[in-house]
Amino acid sequence: MYRSGLMPEFFWTPHSGYHWDYSERRFFEGWYLRLTLPEVGESFAFMYSIDDPTGHSGLSGGAAQILGPGETYLYCPLPDVHQFWAWPHRLGVGHWDDATDMAAQYLTPETFGSQVRQGYQATSTHHQGCVEDAETGAIARWEYKIEPVYGWGKPASPQLPTAGWLSYLPIFEPGWQVLMAHGLATGWAEWQGQRYEFSRAPTYAEKNWGGAFPERWFWIQCNAFVDEPDLTVTAVGGLRQVLGRQQTVGLVGLHFHGQFIMLASLKARMTWNVTPWGAWHVTIQDYRYRVVLQGKSDNAPTPVRVPTLTGLRFACWDTTRGYLRVEVWERSPDTSEHSLLKAHSYLAGLEVGGKGWEHSWDFA
Repeated sequence: MYRSGLMPEFFWTPHSGYHWDYSERRFFEGWYLRLTLPEVGESFAFMYSIDDPTGHSGLSGGAAQILGPGETYLYCPLPDVHQFWAWPHRLGVGHWDDATDMAAQYLTPETFGSQVRQGYQATSTHHQGCVEDAETGAIARWEYKIEPVYGWGKPASPQLPTAGWLSYLPIFEPGWQVLMAHGLATGWAEWQGQRYEFSRAPTYAEKNWGGAFPERWFWIQCNAFVDEPDLTVTAVGGLRQVLGRQQTVGLVGLHFHGQFIMLASLKARMTWNVTPWGAWHVTIQDYRYRVVLQGKSDNAPTPVRVPTLTGLRFACWDTTRGYLRVEVWERSPDTSEHSLLKAHSYLAGLEVGGKGWEHSWDFA
């Protein structure tokens, strides 16, 4: 496997830190961390969120959601915003319930394990938690160390904002950032009494933040490909707010063998056809590359909650066991092409969300 040499103490991905400006405006921030276990064909998708952290809103509070083995779903509300913490300049976030007699700050793994009754904490190199579903009583526990391989950008170089330099300005709603396109996780996870132990398993992290969620979107993510353990792919298309106006945008990013390719609809020709459930067909090309993604899910989706203007609501449909085929061509000035990469996986994350999914979504 190619090793990028990404050093977490120096190469923090932009937007890794917490974005709340302590104002009273409508605000949410969410984190998505995925752990994939190719040997058993399962995943853990951890979704954390905080809404209106002032504590002065009827929507104030946080939650942990997990889409676990067998695509079973766990939801754990963590309503006390004073038990939430996040680092402002790098990835560090945690939240536990008010029955835990510990300050809201990063704890040593040993202290967390012995003192936290219910909650989580995560950094770019460590992830730990124990939560119980509020309705079913299902329990999940986990702890693993993370070795970052790819952030978002060329290896061993300053990492890039996923949405470009304009993402530093408060004009996009929501903001979005891939924090770690690929990492290697070693540790354990327990899901409803079954224990999984793993070494150097693929892991991934991203986040979003702001005062509004996209009206409609699709999302594709995978870093567990057959015979291509170094390949990671993230793609998204969405209808977002830009200075109060709606804008349809899309992006495809790949890391493999020390290379980074990112193509965005604002600078490249992009088309997609995404059905309500479940087929995704995305093409994007510029003068140098052409990328085709084909995703498919034959299983029913799992609904998950996402931030909305009225709080966390079921408005998103997911699978972590989708089929994804990736093809990349390198283009020459004479418009000829040669194949650069072909790969497939049965452990892709595929998602649609928002409104309008009574019909397919075509964009060109």
